[in-house]
Amino acid sequence: MNLETPDPYDIWNTQLGQNIKKVFYKNKILGVLPSAGLTIFDFYIYNNIRYGYDKRPYPIAHAYKALIGTELFRKTQITQYLSFARDSISWLANNYSHGFSGYCWGLNMPWVSKIAVYDENIPHVTHTPYVLEAFIDFQKLTSDNKYDNIIVSVFNFLDGDLHKMIDKNSVLALSYSPRPEKRIVINANSYAMLSYALLIDKSPLGRKYSEDKVKRLYQFLVNHQNSDGSWYYYSDKTPGNFIDCFHTCFVLKNIFKVNEIVPLSNSEKIISHGYQFLKNHLWDSKRNLFKRFSVTDRLSPVKYDLYDNAEMLNLAILLKDDMLIEKLLASIKLNFVAGDDIYSHIVYPNLKVNKNTLRWATLPYLYALSKKIKYY
Repeated sequence: MNLETPDPYDIWNTQLGQNIKKVFYKNKILGVLPSAGLTIFDFYIYNNIRYGYDKRPYPIAHAYKALIGTELFRKTQITQYLSFARDSISWLANNYSHGFSGYCWGLNMPWVSKIAVYDENIPHVTHTPYVLEAFIDFQKLTSDNKYDNIIVSVFNFLDGDLHKMIDKNSVLALSYSPRPEKRIVINANSYAMLSYALLIDKSPLGRKYSEDKVKRLYQFLVNHQNSDGSWYYYSDKTPGNFIDCFHTCFVLKNIFKVNEIVPLSNSEKIISHGYQFLKNHLWDSKRNLFKRFSVTDRLSPVKYDLYDNAEMLNLAILLKDDMLIEKLLASIKLNFVAGDDIYSHIVYPNLKVNKNTLRWATLPYLYALSKKIKYY
């Protein structure tokens, strides 16, 4: 099963879309009208047609499928779920980014960002941990060490291919990818921290070495938490920076997960402060959904994004916030689900778009459901 799927970024992966993004990031004044025009065309005219777009299998989608499969197998002992996980684990073992120090995974699509231009093969520290977690989870469940060499080799990617953007006695910040990059991405360093923690007992350089990496990466995150509990996307305050929901969720859930492996000083307070920021600043009590941005420099027709709400649901489950879980579950089903279809965006005035785009954010939502479902 290859999980080839449409994606909200399909139009931006065309040559036209890539060129418009490059212009926009170089000169916002020149790029704003073409960018807005393509956005409107994608959301309101061409969204259900999608002719000419390439469906792709995304590593993170397979990672989520494996994690969902192992979670449901634990709860039900239904072997079909384990088969789902095994199929995706096998796919991931054979489909990785080549030419790097260890196994690693990326978007599997071209991506033009503010800090670099990436091709399909470039791995990202934000995607690799999902695959790493899937391999480790599968190994623990099955006691099958077949993929142990893949798991261990991820350490070589982290240590050998990512650039040290800050490297001090108490603080470490790594790059988003092996590409040269202009700015430091904060949530990416929470994923680097998680990866080192997941590999702490498999580190070729020993546990103390990995613990040091974890604690210095954590200190970078602590240093950049804002007074209201939020984090910017980038570590600097130059134009184009933003604060949003799901990237803040990433930081919080990674701190939570790492603290269960390596105790992190004052992490409960850090998490609580960030969680309250999300609930205080991004919760829409009229719709019972989370909004995307608290700080942004661009307009968007998107009212609500499933990714924000799926990640908040995942975070609420980790933090055992039952009241929010029930409200959010009901609202996601009401607003994003129609029959057997799951939509990723609601745009003005109240239109559902981007149907069954697995990477963004159908599978993160289904993963949250798999964690929430109880079997007796």
